[in-house]
Order: sequence, then structure tokens, then C-alpha cells
Amino acid sequence: MSEKKFEIFRYPLMIKESHLDTFGHMNNAAYLQVLEEARWEFITSKGMGVKTIQETGKGPTILEINLRFVKELRLRQSVVIETETLAVERKITYLRQTILNEENQVCLEAKLTLGLFDIRERKLIQPTPDWLRAIGQING
Repeated sequence: MSEKKFEIFRYPLMIKESHLDTFGHMNNAAYLQVLEEARWEFITSKGMGVKTIQETGKGPTILEINLRFVKELRLRQSVVIETETLAVERKITYLRQTILNEENQVCLEAKLTLGLFDIRERKLIQPTPDWLRAIGQING
């Protein structure tokens, strides 16, 4: 695995009514939605938004997600989603996303395996400099 350093991206979020299930806490499918929202903000803030992906024909694709639910999230809770690249190994990128509550307690941990996908060639490709920048690689 790579020895490169990556920044942690922090995305604040408030749990809304549309995120809840019949038990009054966050629905499991809503977790995937807000995690994706945070990932898009992360890479878009680094210059790799939808427009760039459409222009270059290269963008991220998820290969695997593992979710570990730790503490429930309820209506109007303020949370922070931290997104961090753990490693890049050949064509594969490993991310961790953590949802933290107001007390900085872990409520959810997600581990993701991604690849950079060439839309025209229909295959995974080696990480480009733009992709490495988008996932927070710190130079030096």
C-alpha cells in the first residue's frame, strides 16, 4: 500500500426528516446517500466534479462498501462526515468515512474500495494526478 499522506475532508450535516425511518432514527439507505454527498463535495472541492468527469471521461466507481453502525442518529442532530483516503494500491483506492456526533463520538464507520473508471474504455485505470489531488493526496 502507498505511503503517501492524505488530508481528511470534513463535511457538516444536519439529520433531516427525510433521513429518518419508522423508528425515528436515520434509515440505513440514508447513510449511503449522505456518505455519497460528502464524497462528491470532497472531490468537487478539489476540481473533479461532475463537469470534469463528463469532459475527461474518467471518474470514481465504487467496488465495495462496508458499513458499521455504532450509535443511532436522530432528527436534527448535527454531525460531521470525515472522508479520508487510507491508501492507493495500483488501480484501487481505499477510503474511510466516519460520521461523528456533537460529542465527537463515532456513529458510523464506512470502508470503501473504489477505482478510477474510464467511461469510454469501460475499465478501471491507474490513478491520474487529478484523481490523486481529488482524493486529498498531500504533496511532499
